[in-house]
Amino acid sequence: MTVTSMRANRPFDLAPLARLLEGQDDLALINPNAKHPFDPVEWQEKWLNEPDDASFYLLDADGSEIGFFALRVGVGPEVRHLTYVYVAPEARGGAGEKLAELAEQAARDLGALSITLKVELDNPAAYNLYLSAGYEELAQRGGMATMRRDLD
Repeated sequence: MTVTSMRANRPFDLAPLARLLEGQDDLALINPNAKHPFDPVEWQEKWLNEPDDASFYLLDADGSEIGFFALRVGVGPEVRHLTYVYVAPEARGGAGEKLAELAEQAARDLGALSITLKVELDNPAAYNLYLSAGYEELAQRGGMATMRRDLD
């Protein structure tokens, strides 16, 4: 199972994300401040509520949702911040490169000139993925690296 494409999450449809997270312990990694278990109303009202926020589902070749990410407005509308990244366990191991490519395309489509993110330093696979995708590390604090990539 591999990531092949994405679709915008419009209107808010968090049922697929709830299905992806069902029985998983990954919610704390996606958003440590969110209620556990996953609460779609909380996410709609609190975590994805800004008018210019955009969220997306990652899809496999059959069009099934196998991941999720959001692009929030960063420092100014020309910057998008990649957050709430999740890939189903069965799709991991190679999905990261395609996820980065799709997130960058979505950010461009939203008019962004650069994309930022935070990644946990104790997640070397993700950290190295972003480095290899052309992100530069800006700072480290609290076990997290802040990274940025200017878009073409």
